Amino acid sequence: MTQSPPPLLAYPFRPFFLLTGVYAAVSIVAWLGFLYGGWPLPLGGHAVYWHAHEMLFGFIAAAIAGFLLTAMTNWTGAPPLKGGGLLALLLLWLAGRVAMWLTGYLPSALVAVVDISFLLAVALYAGTVLRRYGNRRNYLLVAVLLLFAVANTLMHLQFMGWAMSAVLGQTLAFNLITLLMVIIAGRITPAFTANWLRMQGQDPAQVHRSERLDRWVLIVTALMIPADLIIAYAWVGGLVALAAALVNGVRLWQWSGWLSRREPLLWILHLGYLWLVVALVLKGLTPFLNWPASIWLHAMGVGAAGVLILGVMTRVAVGHTGRALHLVRWGVLIYLAVNIAAGLRLLAATDLLDYQLGLSLSGGAWSLAFLLFVVLYWPILSRPRADGRPG
Repeated sequence: MTQSPPPLLAYPFRPFFLLTGVYAAVSIVAWLGFLYGGWPLPLGGHAVYWHAHEMLFGFIAAAIAGFLLTAMTNWTGAPPLKGGGLLALLLLWLAGRVAMWLTGYLPSALVAVVDISFLLAVALYAGTVLRRYGNRRNYLLVAVLLLFAVANTLMHLQFMGWAMSAVLGQTLAFNLITLLMVIIAGRITPAFTANWLRMQGQDPAQVHRSERLDRWVLIVTALMIPADLIIAYAWVGGLVALAAALVNGVRLWQWSGWLSRREPLLWILHLGYLWLVVALVLKGLTPFLNWPASIWLHAMGVGAAGVLILGVMTRVAVGHTGRALHLVRWGVLIYLAVNIAAGLRLLAATDLLDYQLGLSLSGGAWSLAFLLFVVLYWPILSRPRADGRPG
């Protein structure tokens, strides 16, 4: 009889969600300490890009892996990655983080190989499982993962001194993350909202979905990727971003999120998608109003990605461990803190708040949100399922 792995290695979401929470908090505290506290981090000569890189390819990559490798089991019926295989993938992610934190000491080529290997491994595993089970619908997600690895490579090329490609890699990564959020949130948010309304005895048809609009949302959002390559004509990318904001805004309105205001696990998803629309508006206006890119980047990263990641993790953590779909006690503080962090970061980026004060307060609220997630959800993620089933 095969021995079951410990709970933390029974399903990908368990360790990856905890690591996402820990790393989100620790990396921001360390970054603020480096900026304002004189902490001697061995980051080499690319400190600003190091921060962006670790948020994109450390924090967000862990969240993507935890969600995607878990959701695949529902899409395909395949058994989850667990035990030794899952541990190996976790160690590969951890090796990338250690390499990036020691980038001032290690050969830059070695850092690149170790770091990029994680995304390639996730894409290879996901592609293999989807192909084996004939799940062609989700091949797009594998393609996005591979392009995400390309974006990571572009940043490393500048770290190695081979090309001035860090900004290009960063922009590509943000566009790919935006596309992923549009795909995933576009599937789960209206479906979960309609199901909840049905359980409340209300009409689920109040949540409107249009396949035609969904196609346009994907097309226009994806068009930001080539549009942003036309650097000499930034207004083109701006117009595409505004178009993406429009179609995503209409889509969000059709989901009737206000009907879910009594269920935190739902309204947080709608709020996260609203941050995405706001970020797209800010991105679209940037070339016309000559705003710094940091405004829309942090609206998308801290606002949209931060809120949606916490919204998904708090739901999956209970739903996939045999527990009732309710936010844990004090869990609303997680949602409050991450939204405060996003708001403060925008105030700092727009000079409406003292920059150092704004960054410090925003970073504190951000770290509090993710540390609260780790503390409140550790008992859930580290213990066996409440219903006694495997996983």
